[in-house]
Amino acid sequence: MTDTTLTPSQVQAYLAEIFPQFDATITHIDRNGAVLELPTGEQHLRPGGTVSGPTLMALADAAMYVAVLGNIGKVALAVTTNLNINFYRKPEPGKLRAEARILKMGARLAVGDVLLYSEGIDQSVAHVTITYSIPPPAKAVE
Repeated sequence: MTDTTLTPSQVQAYLAEIFPQFDATITHIDRNGAVLELPTGEQHLRPGGTVSGPTLMALADAAMYVAVLGNIGKVALAVTTNLNINFYRKPEPGKLRAEARILKMGARLAVGDVLLYSEGIDQSVAHVTITYSIPPPAKAVE
């Protein structure tokens, strides 16, 4: 772990306070991005037994949020302004992994992408591009 504002355990604890529905585990965070894992269950499946698109989008969004917090610290009001997802393969039930990468970290916008992986499949199952809006310091709320 190098050169980051917050550690994975600090971000995990912070999200438990401000975002109690967050149920992924942060396994890595640095200035370049973050990695999250999410074990999926019946509640994450769509008809046909595949992991649902909303589950993949939520995990990707959470991964980018963690990556942004790893750069700017505890700023609860950083919000998604754009999310685009391309589904490549059918994700099977089991553990999902999201690998978020910061492409541009600006004062007001953070742009990144996320590759999503499904346990047992070597190639990514989806690719997501995400832009986050970062509030001005006067509006940042911890």
